[in-house]
Amino acid sequence: MNKLCSLSQAISRNIEDGMSVATGCGLESLIPFAAGYEIIRQKKRDLTLIAPISDIQLDQIIGAGCARKIVAAWVGNVAAGLAHNFRRAMEDGIPRPLEVEEHSNFTIGLALQAAAMGLPFLPTKTARGSDFSRADHFQPLRCPFTKEELLAVRAVKPDVAILHVQRADVEGNAHLWGNLGVTVEAARAARKVVLTCEEIVDHEVILSDPNRTLIQGFLVSSVVHVPFGSHPSPTQGFARRDDDFYFDYHKESRNREGFERWLERWVLGVKDHQEFLKRLGEERVRRLKPEGNLFSPSVSFNL
Repeated sequence: MNKLCSLSQAISRNIEDGMSVATGCGLESLIPFAAGYEIIRQKKRDLTLIAPISDIQLDQIIGAGCARKIVAAWVGNVAAGLAHNFRRAMEDGIPRPLEVEEHSNFTIGLALQAAAMGLPFLPTKTARGSDFSRADHFQPLRCPFTKEELLAVRAVKPDVAILHVQRADVEGNAHLWGNLGVTVEAARAARKVVLTCEEIVDHEVILSDPNRTLIQGFLVSSVVHVPFGSHPSPTQGFARRDDDFYFDYHKESRNREGFERWLERWVLGVKDHQEFLKRLGEERVRRLKPEGNLFSPSVSFNL
């Protein structure tokens, strides 16, 4: 089944107001920023955003007024510090108040893994004694075998997971590598998966390296060809991290007026991802492409 469509179509078909959306599941890599910008352009509202880190993507979506609730370990700017829109929303309700379900990086991974396994929770030894472990999505329990005191982490099942990968075929079978974070767990936990990818390849390419096929097509609802779709975050083999973009965003978003100017320039003032890349500039895009090759050794799959 050909699931290939435009980014605009993928977001409009799969994401409705009030849904829960997992994004930024690759930690500092493979963050689907292009899809986040399209969510903002389409003015989706009342979203629950699920992510371990997400870097500045959650901050952007919060600042655009699209988010109602955050289920995350951290919202900020890895390169620079605090996320200004998130702080304004929490302290002053600007542009709207936020509800937060707080996790550690590990417990958000457990929550997604539980949903991926069809379980209501998974136990952990971590987070016990912390302030956020008193929240409703954590419950104390005792191991039935060892009688050890543990903490149950409630499953998190997103309505949609938006994931960026290196390559996929038109059926949604995807190859990805590098720092994956909880990308695979999110793909298996979510009710729907939207894939953005650097390359669309023939199915034979996917079959040639089955161990790299970490997301299977039967999980995927839509596939979108979005080169540099993770910018400014890196995609191993295709795009390096654009540090300057992060620092510039941090300075410009320090106050509400500055963020609104940034939003108009980079998101609302461009029609789509292609126009975004034109505004970024050919020379900047060229400099962000990795130079040389670091190929893994070849292997034989003969039996």
